[in-house]
Amino acid sequence: MLPDNIPAVTVTGRFLTPAGVPLTGRITFRAPSLITLPEYDVVLGGPVTVALDAQGAFMVELLATDTPGMDPADWSYTVTEQLTGVPSNRTYQILLPAETSTVDIADIAPTDPHTPQYVAVRGDSAYEVAVEAGFVGTVAEWLASLVGEQGPRGEQGEKGDTGAKGDQGEQGAPGVKGDQGERGEKGDQGEKGDPGERGEKGEKGDPGDGSGDVATVNGKSPDGSGNVVLAAADIGALPTAARGAAGGVPSLDEASRIPAVQLPATLGRNQWTPQALGFEAWSCDPYGVANPVAKYAKPGRLFFTGFNITETTTVNRIVAFSRGYGGVTSNRYRAGIYRDTGAKVVESAALALTMAGQEAGSMPAMVSNHIGAVPITIASTVLTPGRYWVAWSLVTGAAADFAFFHVQNESPIATANFWMPGRAFARAWYTEGQANAALPATVSQTAAGALADHDIPIMALANV
Repeated sequence: MLPDNIPAVTVTGRFLTPAGVPLTGRITFRAPSLITLPEYDVVLGGPVTVALDAQGAFMVELLATDTPGMDPADWSYTVTEQLTGVPSNRTYQILLPAETSTVDIADIAPTDPHTPQYVAVRGDSAYEVAVEAGFVGTVAEWLASLVGEQGPRGEQGEKGDTGAKGDQGEQGAPGVKGDQGERGEKGDQGEKGDPGERGEKGEKGDPGDGSGDVATVNGKSPDGSGNVVLAAADIGALPTAARGAAGGVPSLDEASRIPAVQLPATLGRNQWTPQALGFEAWSCDPYGVANPVAKYAKPGRLFFTGFNITETTTVNRIVAFSRGYGGVTSNRYRAGIYRDTGAKVVESAALALTMAGQEAGSMPAMVSNHIGAVPITIASTVLTPGRYWVAWSLVTGAAADFAFFHVQNESPIATANFWMPGRAFARAWYTEGQANAALPATVSQTAAGALADHDIPIMALANV
């Protein structure tokens, strides 16, 4: 509420959808940064924001824009509408004169883009100016006072004399036409000149003998005709056969670019890459996983973990980061690799695994707690650049026989499954029902039964 006696205007409004449903949101009225009212010993500042109620309505009391003595003067409110569900909210200017104590926003907000972005406020009428100057009476009396008495009609002036007409000048006599001159005689044609004499033909020079100023070119002498024949090696150029070959030069594809297979391997500079730890690729760096924990594998559950292969890579091991008792000889595990098309590339046999953490050089706690890399052997396979899924499953065994470390996930959809439209590739998902069975020939992340509410295994590929 404004202090008493300060001129104010109450602004109301209501916002509905075309179907009559109340809109939600807020309306902001913004005046100049600070307004000083010396007469009232008040300084006002900041925007005024009012929220729409359940009926889409609001009511707010604002300082009149024509309050006497305020500094600055001659300003207007900037109104900003922020309405939920309205794609294009409006911003416009309004004036709130004190003579209109209550105004509805619908009566003053501009809606036609051809109208100005402010609401005009009329000034004092001529009658009001006259009253302020001391006139006493009604509007009709004031209008009558503007009409004075008709003055007397003036006397008609005398008619002036008609001017005299000037004399017309005489027409001059036409000039005399001169006589035509005589045509001159045609001159005689001149005689044809004699043709010039033809010059004598010069003698043909002797052919060269190959012994001119050039003695050698890059150590090679001219032949009998004076020519020097150079091969590519004579000028340091590589032969055509060296294009795209080892130690040669790169070839270009149809887009005039170097093919990816001819580029050097791209390794991170001074970083921990999979290759730095003996792997060819991995699903993620375990060092960067926040508090990874182990989870028992459910027999028959087939995990799919995404890999991004950027260069041609040969692999013969699928590796799980595990804390498990792989030494149970009756258990069997399967692993395989699929392209992002769903086609299977390679599959292991049903294998019994050695205990986790038993690789050479393991720390004592890794050996005794069975923590480390557990490899599953596959046939040597060449992976060309592209996206792949590494599949892994405990196909035979008990629920508490083997545990794997994972990227923790607490959502019905794994956070790894995050992509732009048109590049859909689920990096983490699984299916059920693979107990005692070979891996399927094809898979699909969109098929019925594809789930993504699991904890994502940490996997790697190796070539040993």
